[in-house]
Amino acid sequence: MKEVNQKRLFIASCLALLVTAITFAIRAKIEGVFSTDYGLSKEEVGRALAPAFWGFAVAMFAGGYFIDIVKTKTIVWLAFAMHLIGIVLLLLSKDYTSLFIANVFIGLGNGSVEAACNPLVATLFPNNKTKMLNRFHVWFPGGIVIGGVLAWLIMDQINLPWQALVGILFIPLALYGFLFFGQPIPETERVASGVSYKEMMRNIGAPVTITLAVIFMIMVANISSISDAITSNYAYPIVIVGIVAVFILIEGKAINKISLLFPFVFFCMLLTASTELGTTQWINALLETNGISPMIILVVVTGIMAVGRYFAGSLVHRLNPPGVLLGSAVLSTAGLLLLSVSHGPAATLLSAAVFAVGVCYFWPTMIGVASEYIPKSGALGMSILGGAGFVATSMVLPIMGKSIETAGPHITLRNMSVLPIILIVSFILLSIIINRKNAAQQ
Repeated sequence: MKEVNQKRLFIASCLALLVTAITFAIRAKIEGVFSTDYGLSKEEVGRALAPAFWGFAVAMFAGGYFIDIVKTKTIVWLAFAMHLIGIVLLLLSKDYTSLFIANVFIGLGNGSVEAACNPLVATLFPNNKTKMLNRFHVWFPGGIVIGGVLAWLIMDQINLPWQALVGILFIPLALYGFLFFGQPIPETERVASGVSYKEMMRNIGAPVTITLAVIFMIMVANISSISDAITSNYAYPIVIVGIVAVFILIEGKAINKISLLFPFVFFCMLLTASTELGTTQWINALLETNGISPMIILVVVTGIMAVGRYFAGSLVHRLNPPGVLLGSAVLSTAGLLLLSVSHGPAATLLSAAVFAVGVCYFWPTMIGVASEYIPKSGALGMSILGGAGFVATSMVLPIMGKSIETAGPHITLRNMSVLPIILIVSFILLSIIINRKNAAQQ
């Protein structure tokens, strides 16, 4: 086998994530087009965009379970094929159904990228996993910056149709396909270190319960009757969460006899992803009356996130991952509350900057926590966390869309601040758990 080209594979992975990120910026820009030009309500747009998130989750879960069987290379080329089909279908979308189907393929492509590239980056850089995962994930906010600028330039300045914006995706798609072509891709870190598949499953804590819970979440996101039934009474979600927690306890402690650290991180990931992605996907509707282009706000937010992630190494080293996450939760809460009362360009920009610093480290550091503190969870652990984050967002999008239409954007932002408030408490607990674990290992 040829020698692994570490630099080329890392650049190819970043470009694949760039395609994923630009699709997010494009959706944030064109959601209004499907409301005004094609007659969809905000809630319908939210439901049509949801497959981009739960499709992501499906691909990540499937990739996590099977990546070591079918090999990383297969997942990479599956991502390429799904991206290609999804982009073509999005260009042809004109109604709810066609938009929905296009986002299914785009979601599957995006999820396959993360399912393949997160463990690939961790394998390529075994001594700097959290640092390099943050640098890899620079290209998510970085791609949104690029997509946001292109959206402003192509649609707002040149006045080209939205299809011209979507067509830009073919450029990074072709580049990452070229860079991956013919390259040897190493086995995942779990395989290389000799950890068995059974042991990987065991270290997830409660893999069966978590997987079934995510399937149920996907059903809630896509079947309106189930969603309406659950949201009709505030007691129902609490009861469902309680039942899931009991089954996780039984499977993790009674059957697998292992720490429930991973299920706890899984719970936190649901909230961190919803805080970040739910807000940025609805940025156009949330801030359209604040006297400044929402796409400028999106570029500012994601630009700050990109810079922060690139220089994350020293911060993670000084504070450790749980400390970074706790600070992020505090700043995210402050940012959402400030945005909920902001009026005018200056106040909105300042509030958005606080929010950006808050959500900056959430995603890569959460995956880094799994890789650093639960290493035997392997590629499956990273895939479950990424998938869970996106399926949670798919549930939040239609709820936020309905709230924007009924309660207004400022109330919606204020209500969203509840999520990082819960995370503040959760990350304090996570710090205590990890400190005790480290002390026990010394």
